[in-house]
Amino acid sequence: MRTLAVKFTLAFLAVGISGALLVAAISGLRTRQEFARFVTERRGNPLLADLILGHYTKNNSWNGFGEWIDNEPLLDVVRRRIVLVDHDQTVVYSPLPEYRGINTAEQDLGGGIPIEKDGVRVGTVYDVNRFAAGERFPRPSPESFFLRNVNQATGLAALIAGLLALALGILLSRALTRPLRELTSATEEMSAGKLGGQVNVYSQDEIGKLASSFNHMSSELAQASRLRKQMTADIAHDLRTPLTVLRGYTEGLRDGSIQGREDLYELLHQEVAHLQRLVEDLRTLSLADAGELPLQRRAVDPKALLERAGLAHVVLAKQKNVDLSVNAPEMLPSVVVDLERMTQVLNNLVTNALRFTSEGQIILSATAHSSFVTLQVADTGIGIAGDELHHIFDRFYRVDRSRSRDGLAQSGLGLAIAKAIVEAHDGTIQAESTPGKGSRFSIQLPKQAN
Repeated sequence: MRTLAVKFTLAFLAVGISGALLVAAISGLRTRQEFARFVTERRGNPLLADLILGHYTKNNSWNGFGEWIDNEPLLDVVRRRIVLVDHDQTVVYSPLPEYRGINTAEQDLGGGIPIEKDGVRVGTVYDVNRFAAGERFPRPSPESFFLRNVNQATGLAALIAGLLALALGILLSRALTRPLRELTSATEEMSAGKLGGQVNVYSQDEIGKLASSFNHMSSELAQASRLRKQMTADIAHDLRTPLTVLRGYTEGLRDGSIQGREDLYELLHQEVAHLQRLVEDLRTLSLADAGELPLQRRAVDPKALLERAGLAHVVLAKQKNVDLSVNAPEMLPSVVVDLERMTQVLNNLVTNALRFTSEGQIILSATAHSSFVTLQVADTGIGIAGDELHHIFDRFYRVDRSRSRDGLAQSGLGLAIAKAIVEAHDGTIQAESTPGKGSRFSIQLPKQAN
């Protein structure tokens, strides 16, 4: 029972079946009782009449009738339902004391079971329901009394079924509205700026899935807010450092405390280039976030793409004594990509591999699958710790912050940009790593349609 449709169906079915069963059970029981009473009044009961007549014949009167019937096992049930009237229409016996001694001569009781001796009626037995408590008037006729009691039984059964339906409805509505109330409260808190709130998940139906989705969305929004604040701080930091250097040296040049020289001009040029890279990276990310990253797509051979990235870094790899190689078959299906953008992605991955691989090898490979092509950049470097692997595509995240200002330093946006570019090509990028053994980045791109 995992969906609301099933829950509602079963709830309505339970109410319907229980109501029908209650009506059938109560009406049936009451109908049988009233019908037995009706038959008794209309046709009489020979056994009852014979037993009562036996007492009268033995005593030649109704004296001691109450004591006798109270101790007669055969009449254990009957004595609570009968009223005995003698030949003078005076109540001789009744289970209700207020009836005893009442004379009913002026009342048209009608019906009853006659008690006759030698052809003479010496008494009459009536059902106790023929009398109204505290009144001197007879009940309605057996026919109308029977119909009235049956209708009352049916009404009572319907009332009980309605109360049961109301109780089930209240329980079901509370079960449904409780998580909705919590979701409403949580969304109000979220609109007030309190991100990250969670609600309880009570079931696995649609509302449970809604609660789970809300919890995931709330966590993602809180994480996005945290990253946005962190990114703002990182941008400020990355801008402050080169600007501080530039301001210090330019002020020194202006007041003559520092003399211009070639290495100083080279340093200033590097800081300006760093600022330019940072601004360009931020612009690329903003375009990707807005879905407006310009792409000049064309069919490209995956192996040629890898060879281009490898050729750009082969000199640096030799300087670091790292074996950089391309391992891809000749006949690979083409991928439709922006050559410059995808080269930017591979260059970033190879640059990172060289940064963290002091010796060993870096392998660029490609494999074809049914609907996509996988490009991989694998190295035998220091690897990435498990707790850091989940954050490497975050903006401004650096695995080794001690290298943030070395010669190979980037803005901290390289992998975030790589992910944005790959996703703009309807692809995916993933990272695997074993500390001390190396890392492997895999890019999956849709292959060119035939």
